[in-house]
Amino acid sequence: MPAALLEAPSIPTRAAAPRRRPRRPRLNPLDRTVLRIYLLTRLGLLLTAYCVTRLFPASPDAKEARPLLSAFQQWDWAHYRTIAEFGYFHGADNTEAFFPGFPLVLRAVHTVVPDWTAAGLLISFVSGAVAVLALARIAGPVVGGRAVLLLLLSPCSVFLAAGYTESLFLAFALPALLAGRRDKWALAAFLTATATAVRVSGLFLAAALLVQFLVAHGPGRRWRRLPWLALPAVPVLAYTVYLYAETGDWMAWKHAEERGWYRTFHSPWQAWAHTWDAAFDGAYATGYAVMCQAELLAMLLGLALFAWLLRRRRWAEATYIALTLWALGTSYWYTSVPRATLLWWPLWAGLAAWTVRSQRATYVCLCVVAPLSTLYAVTFLSGRWAG
Repeated sequence: MPAALLEAPSIPTRAAAPRRRPRRPRLNPLDRTVLRIYLLTRLGLLLTAYCVTRLFPASPDAKEARPLLSAFQQWDWAHYRTIAEFGYFHGADNTEAFFPGFPLVLRAVHTVVPDWTAAGLLISFVSGAVAVLALARIAGPVVGGRAVLLLLLSPCSVFLAAGYTESLFLAFALPALLAGRRDKWALAAFLTATATAVRVSGLFLAAALLVQFLVAHGPGRRWRRLPWLALPAVPVLAYTVYLYAETGDWMAWKHAEERGWYRTFHSPWQAWAHTWDAAFDGAYATGYAVMCQAELLAMLLGLALFAWLLRRRRWAEATYIALTLWALGTSYWYTSVPRATLLWWPLWAGLAAWTVRSQRATYVCLCVVAPLSTLYAVTFLSGRWAG
């Protein structure tokens, strides 16, 4: 017999299973650091609110403190809740000035969280966590944690925790920027469109992404993806059509802004002069005058940031800041410019890089910013005008 037939038949062996790559942790060390900073600052703000409800009661001789959540039921929150609960055009004045994104999310969350204020705080809490994680990635691993710390200690940071639109807007806007950097333009356009449904500032972000697309090189410039960047206009068009169907006015949003917040067009120097007079001519209460002074300082800060971005040739970010300053700086007077600094991500990334290079700059920023943050928080939580 052939020798080959005398050999024992070979038993097929099972192929070795391919080695599984270890799964990367979803949160890297920077993410965990950022979330710790976020939670600690939220606890600090909650402690501030607790103290405010006791130090600033409804009446000077009150024996019981106000409910803790009442500290967050201030100013624009009433408009958001009214829209979420009853819709537009139900007795409240000029609610058309508020885009529907946040009220829609608030109404959805309220189906699970019965208390309206708690629902609003939950939205800001979750979306704020997403926003700070995205900001850390935008700023980079070296300064990302510092950028988040400076944002969360910034003067108007209380609005990131309250039931306002800033946190929700950033939770869509900052990931949109990251998507654009990674050449994922469809995703970037979708996120920007969602941000636009929350705030009109989403249109400024869309313009910045368009500039980023146009100056990109290599695989970043793929012209067939350019039409995606028209998507952020859809929420604005849809909201405009809705308001026209209800009011017969194609400019209903703009007219509500003018009636409620004096956002009639004025030249930049007229807006500066009107704000200057309100800040220093003694015609207004001291608290309002101080906030007008803060508006002037914030505008100067924005102009300095714009000049710095131009010098660094960061065209996309300069476009966003320029459009924001134009929108805020051409009303009768400045309104909510300090709050708008929360949405200026290049500011916090740039300050973080500066403080990392200079220990003295770190001390200056923290010693100036932290007290102002507490002051703004107390002002807002006690029901006073805080921009």
